[in-house]
Amino acid sequence: MSFDSLGLRAELLRAVREQGYETPTPVQARAIPTVLAGRDLLAAAQTGTGKTAGFTLPLLQRLAEQPAARRRLPRALVLVPTRELAAQVAESVQTYGAHLPMRCAVVFGGVGMQPQVDALRRGVDILVATPGRLLDHAGQRTVDLSAVEILVLDEADRMLDMGFIHDIKRVLALLPAKRQNLLFSATFADEIRTLADRLLDRPEHIDVAPRNTAAETVRQQVFRVDRERKAELLARLVHDGDWSQVLVFTRTKHGANRLAEKLDRAGITAAAIHGNKSQGARTRALGDFKSGRIRTLVATEVAARGLDIDGLPHVVNFELPFVPEDYVHRIGRTGRAGAAGHAVSLVCVDEDQLLRQIERLLKRQIPSATVTGFEPDPSIRPEPIVQGGRRGQGPGRGQRGARPSATTPARRAPRPPRRRAG
Repeated sequence: MSFDSLGLRAELLRAVREQGYETPTPVQARAIPTVLAGRDLLAAAQTGTGKTAGFTLPLLQRLAEQPAARRRLPRALVLVPTRELAAQVAESVQTYGAHLPMRCAVVFGGVGMQPQVDALRRGVDILVATPGRLLDHAGQRTVDLSAVEILVLDEADRMLDMGFIHDIKRVLALLPAKRQNLLFSATFADEIRTLADRLLDRPEHIDVAPRNTAAETVRQQVFRVDRERKAELLARLVHDGDWSQVLVFTRTKHGANRLAEKLDRAGITAAAIHGNKSQGARTRALGDFKSGRIRTLVATEVAARGLDIDGLPHVVNFELPFVPEDYVHRIGRTGRAGAAGHAVSLVCVDEDQLLRQIERLLKRQIPSATVTGFEPDPSIRPEPIVQGGRRGQGPGRGQRGARPSATTPARRAPRPPRRRAG
């Protein structure tokens, strides 16, 4: 199957060819005809499957079929959980809409509102937004959503996980009742199905990968190591393996900063991104990482969600996540679009139960080894992992409220709403 067979306009096919794509991915092959037909859609797919183009291309075509009104109000709204994902979706809209007279604006928190207000006033066809900042604009009457024809909820599972359900409901109340709705999620968790039942009208269902599974192209590996030697081992792996680009996950903002400093001192260029960093700092760090000016990007879960880095070869779990599904999301940053990837987890004795929970989710064991000179000390006893790390280091994981400890059963704990995080 080729893109030519999907019924897309010549302007969109030209943009696709300019990006070097010839064959649609499975999610694109199924989603594009469904969206073009005007149907609602509920789609689950692993990260890196091309889902952004799967809704961007047909969305552009549907809007291009009818000229914009004289007063250019947003006709399509794409809601996303994070600033980085908002910027990337907007970039995709600009790329694929390069030969169409479409205007796109992106609004998210962490930056001034006035440039966003100015863009909205100039007129917009497609608006990409995080929920909190969009509601800020709505409250100040700087955005009018009364003309929205298509709503996209991208990474809906992460939005619910971050406590955005109340904000989403408030946004829905601002939209016309008659519209096309597209919901994309990494998994079809029960909360997603509940939201879909409320939002979607006889949707087409797409599930192109088994639920909560890692991409087969990702080689997974565990290295056992003492908790205090993890940074030293990571530096050794990067140096000895000549890893040129590594995305590293920590649980806390403080831990991300501290690890980036340690890597820098070890001669490995590094930067940290997390919720306490300004949007400018996060954008610079991501740009430096993509361009190769730094080798290692250390990120918390929320900051890294939605990062799209072409050909990323290595992902490291410096600390295992509390929620097993987050492991799948993390390692999904590599091995995208069929490329090979390598996911390494540095596991200390404190994390044994977290590892078992991940392996139960994956339904298989992850190969485990030690590195000569870094063998764990068998006399070290496990310590409980609490919110924000160990021994009362303070709130972590975006400070969204209590997280389960290493002894908590492997189920997603309820989290209080987090407002205005966009």
